[in-house]
Amino acid sequence: MIIVYTPQDGEPEQYDARTLLASEASIVARTIDLKWPQVKEGLSEDDLDAMRAVVWILKKRHAPTLRYGDFDPGVDELTTRYDKREIEDWVDNGFVIGLADPDVTPEQVALALRKAPESAADPEHARAYIEKCRAEAEVGGKDSAPAEETVDLAAAPTTSSAPTSSTSELSTSDSSPVS
Repeated sequence: MIIVYTPQDGEPEQYDARTLLASEASIVARTIDLKWPQVKEGLSEDDLDAMRAVVWILKKRHAPTLRYGDFDPGVDELTTRYDKREIEDWVDNGFVIGLADPDVTPEQVALALRKAPESAADPEHARAYIEKCRAEAEVGGKDSAPAEETVDLAAAPTTSSAPTSSTSELSTSDSSPVS
């Protein structure tokens, strides 16, 4: 999960929650009085406390003296986005689930996934991956649809439309570069 922090009058910064070390995840969880699975769930729901704590701990890598109370972003300055792997899993599962119904076409599945790029840290990658899966499913039939673990598509978080077109030097995301 990528957290996008866009300071007022600043450029978007991306922070990859997957890069947290176990010790850092423990600090995040203790700081907001939750267990790590609850923090992860909170990230998928754009929970301000979860996003703030994760960005804070990742910012501490470059500013070790930064205190939690000193990092207080505006409520509209934080949002989450899926990284490339998460988007690919979401799309793969969409095709597996959708094409399990003989009356559903690859085009219909692609149409159902049309909002996925809005939730991606790299929307262009998401659009291209959806198109690739649609084309593969049309050419190879349902047997060529990606076989991944099934996930409820409706459980995908709805995220705000904060800009994600650039990164900052503080970005810790190595899994979803944005052009």
